[in-house]
Amino acid sequence: MDTKTRISPRWINALSENEIFVFGSNLAGHHGGGAAQLAMNWGAIWGQGVGLQGQTYAIPTMFDSVDEIKPYVDEFLNFAKTHPELKFLVTEIGCGIAGWTMEEIAPLFNLAISENIENVYLPENFLKAIQSKSKDKNILSTC
Repeated sequence: MDTKTRISPRWINALSENEIFVFGSNLAGHHGGGAAQLAMNWGAIWGQGVGLQGQTYAIPTMFDSVDEIKPYVDEFLNFAKTHPELKFLVTEIGCGIAGWTMEEIAPLFNLAISENIENVYLPENFLKAIQSKSKDKNILSTC
C-alpha cells in the first residue's frame, strides 16, 4: 500500500463536497479551540462530541489515557469503511489542546494502514510515527 498518496493536508481551509474534516473533540462537544473550533465552519455541532456532523467527524481525545480514545478511533475507522464514497481528512487529533504526542495517538490508526482503508487520509506525522514504531517492533522481534 502506498500511504504517501493518502496524506491529509497539513492545513485544511476548504473541503470538497465528499471530504470530511476529522478532528479531536471532547465528549461534551464544546468546540471552542484548535481544529474543533475550525470544524464549526463545516457543520460541527456544539454539544455533540462524537461522530459525523455536517462535513466533519469528531473523535473525543480529552481523556486520562490513550486507551480511552481507542474505541472512538476504532468506531471512526469502521464508519469510514462503510462510507467509501467519502474521503476522511484526519487532523493531528489529540496532539494540540488534549496534550498527547504523535507517538501516543498515531498507533491508534494502525488499522487504516493494515486494513488498507483507502478513504482515510492521515497526517504525515502520524504516518512517520507509525512507521517508526513498526521498525522498533521489527528490531525487537528479531532479538
